Order: sequence, then C-alpha cells, then structure tokens
Amino acid sequence: MKQLEIFKALSNKTRLEILQWLKDPELNFPDQIHAGFEVGVCVGQIQVKAGLTQSTVSEYLSILQRAGLVESTRVGQWTYYKRNEPAFEELSKIIQSDI
Repeated sequence: MKQLEIFKALSNKTRLEILQWLKDPELNFPDQIHAGFEVGVCVGQIQVKAGLTQSTVSEYLSILQRAGLVESTRVGQWTYYKRNEPAFEELSKIIQSDI
C-alpha cells in the first residue's frame, strides 16, 4: 500500500468529502439517472455536489484513484467512481498497527 500517496490524497477537504459522499451514494447523489450505483457515481454528479469545475473534480478523482481509494468504470460517455472498500480496510489495519 502506498501510504504516503494515500495520506496526501486524504489531505484535501474536498477529496475527503468526495470519499464520504461515495460511502453512501444513494443518499448523497439522488439525481443520478444514467446507471445504478453498483457501477459508482457519475463524475458530473460529483462535480455538481462539490461546486467545482469539472477539471478540478477530475484531478481530485485521479489523485484518489492513484492512491487506490476509488475505482472507475467507463459506461458509454460517462465515467463512474466508487470507493475501493478493501483499500479502506487495509488503511484501517495500517493505522491501528503501525501508527
């Protein structure tokens, strides 16, 4: 696990919020219509909720993905993101045992 990269990804308030929103996508993104939540949440929905430009949200999602905290799925012209729950389980173990 890339600990430094993970902690850098978690060091931004909006990126933390995105991870929190993705923990309960049905509650946080009720307007999503293109796909079910099993594939994730559309970038456009995340962008609207964050209130930031599409390019900023895409960069934040890329950082989270490189850290292994989210996974992406492409469906047609849309990209969907969801949390990588096994990565959070591993991170929890690291925090409990190493830090």
